[in-house]
Amino acid sequence: MEKERLTFLQELLHTPSPSSLEMQIQKKWMAYVAPFADEIRTDHAGNVVAVRNEAADFHLLLAGHCDEIAFVVNRIDEDGFVYVDKMGGINPKSAIGMKVEIIGDEAIVPGVIGVNAQHHGGIKGDFDVEDLFIDCGAISKQETNVQVGDLVVYRRQSEVLKDRYISGRGLDNRTGAFIVAEVMRRLKDEKINIGIYGVSTVNEETNMGGAYFAAAGLQPDAALALDVTFATDYPSVDRRKHGDIRLDGGPVLAKGAPINRKLNQLLEKTAKDIDMTVQYELTPRHTGTDADKMRLTGKGVPVSLVSLPLRYMHSPVETASLQDIEEEITLLVELIKNMTGKESLNPLED
Repeated sequence: MEKERLTFLQELLHTPSPSSLEMQIQKKWMAYVAPFADEIRTDHAGNVVAVRNEAADFHLLLAGHCDEIAFVVNRIDEDGFVYVDKMGGINPKSAIGMKVEIIGDEAIVPGVIGVNAQHHGGIKGDFDVEDLFIDCGAISKQETNVQVGDLVVYRRQSEVLKDRYISGRGLDNRTGAFIVAEVMRRLKDEKINIGIYGVSTVNEETNMGGAYFAAAGLQPDAALALDVTFATDYPSVDRRKHGDIRLDGGPVLAKGAPINRKLNQLLEKTAKDIDMTVQYELTPRHTGTDADKMRLTGKGVPVSLVSLPLRYMHSPVETASLQDIEEEITLLVELIKNMTGKESLNPLED
């Protein structure tokens, strides 16, 4: 990946964006994408929309959510220890011994998540979020400068491993927002036959409301959710149960009831034409991504899901392949360049 692009990706990864508090990352995304769009829009959910060729008859929405999982402060005791609940599907067992930042209205408060010494019994087997506490160095509730409702993220910088993989917190799904931005950049000087709405969506990790706002407001003819999925290529994962999805194996297409078959066929044909390998996952009832909400807006929107394989989902060390990111961008750019705008996504029409 080019140094300038990697720098932008890491800037996104280093910007706190807990679900419901995405404003800072959205401003950075908007500034980066603006030169590649005909117009930039925002909405009351907090989405940012980059528009290209809106005068076309057919419009495709690309959605990559920018929010990350987090903790939310629910109590501060009189000794200054801070207690939390979940904001999204964060794993409390991954939090032990981690550095954190508590994001308040006035300041960011650094802290550490305490851990019971092994000499004092260690961590109990049924450990859960209510057992977590944050030590920010305060000796009283008043000194913490923290309020109930403040959001908490890991103080964790990303790193590149062996010039091959990128690891950090919140690759789910700042990588998706990055991919949308890069697709818009690479299409800047291309003549395309369809309209594109490139959207950095909010709130996916908690309620998917951003995707609903985006699709309901824009009313696209089709939508692609760009998210992450579970890689299974590391020790302890049962591939017989969870499938075989690998880093460096290429983008992952979903198959299941919510997915429009003809849209998937266009993706598959594009991959074949450029000699790109794709992988598959099953989403029999729902996808668990923005696609689920976009599909059910307005008169109904045909959707598909393109995912990036990700190791260690919802942990501070999520890990993805830079090659897979590049290939997903290429796949989407080639798909859009080759669409005529006359495609029918009705599965009963030839």
